[in-house]
Amino acid sequence: MSEQKPVAGHRAGFRHFHPIRTRWMDNDVYGHVNNVVYYSWFDTAVNHYLVTSGVLDIERSTVIGLVIETHCNYFASVAFPDQLEVGVRVAHVGRSSVRYEIGIFKVGDETASAQGHFVHVYVDRASRRPVEIAAAMREALAKIAVAR
Repeated sequence: MSEQKPVAGHRAGFRHFHPIRTRWMDNDVYGHVNNVVYYSWFDTAVNHYLVTSGVLDIERSTVIGLVIETHCNYFASVAFPDQLEVGVRVAHVGRSSVRYEIGIFKVGDETASAQGHFVHVYVDRASRRPVEIAAAMREALAKIAVAR
């Protein structure tokens, strides 16, 4: 079985961008941003989009997204004091799940320094049981969706 080598995506392939400033504490002993920080950026960019689109109220929404899968490939080093833009796109919407794809770009770069995805399953906040994605959420997701 042959595996394809991951290829860094281009800025034009993403529909929404969220600015991120690296912090001194993001660097690890090897002089670059530690891998765990990237996942925080993924979460921040997606949830910021949902909040500003009016489809997620972090404290009161009866439906919330739980991450059930995540992955990241790293192509180029990022370190403090880099300024970044996190590109977000929706690759797939199911009945209760969404696959978000995320690219980490240094400001001005056309190619991602890192790229990955995560899958949210939308659940009832109280019961934690999957629920169908609401129409308003689907509309917001459609704005950043890409054809596959």
